[in-house]
Amino acid sequence: MTPGLVRFLPLAHRMVAGLLVALAVASAWFMSSSTEQTAAAKTARKGGRVTEVPVEKLMEAGPLPDLVVGDAKAPVTIVEYASMTCGHCANFHTKVFPTLKEKYVDTGKVRFIMREFPLDNLAAAASMLARCAGEGKALPLISALFAKQDDWAFVKGDPRPELLKFAKQAGFTQESFEKCLTDQKLLDDISSIRSRAADTFGVNATPTFFVNGKKLNGVGLEDFEKAFESKS
Repeated sequence: MTPGLVRFLPLAHRMVAGLLVALAVASAWFMSSSTEQTAAAKTARKGGRVTEVPVEKLMEAGPLPDLVVGDAKAPVTIVEYASMTCGHCANFHTKVFPTLKEKYVDTGKVRFIMREFPLDNLAAAASMLARCAGEGKALPLISALFAKQDDWAFVKGDPRPELLKFAKQAGFTQESFEKCLTDQKLLDDISSIRSRAADTFGVNATPTFFVNGKKLNGVGLEDFEKAFESKS
């Protein structure tokens, strides 16, 4: 990982006991991170903020395959960095994305890519489960978790029983659920995606969207449509 960013705490231990401590540490890590951004993130700035990154850099392969919907030949590519415990991310995926998908993704105009940017250990755990769900099941599980975010992300005590309920709907057993949440390599890969987004592309909040490399201001359907018009 990049110097200056500490690793996520081991989920196998912190999700069993002391979850609040783990979340506090992970949150402090996120808030205190101040790494030097690479030249790619400095290509376009406004008011000290990154506004655009090179598309070819943004689309370079990461440690995990991208989670993609839409035609690979679509003229517009949206890349979202999201945290599974982010309320604004849930709002986008439940209220905006269905229309965006129907009007633009399903019609071949837009390709949509979602990448992990967990803000805490619980978000990382949910992302791990989505990855472990297998081909064709990751995005549906993500959608289900966002739709019922209040049922698992903000419960008192150990959140694993609630997460397990959703995981079982995606075909997990108790054994495969526990195995997934103790997969250190998977956690490292997700952490790497997050670190690269922060270090290289200036991502510091969720959700963050790039439309053909240009950072989007706003998360409403009209914001995306304005961005699409500027690309035409």
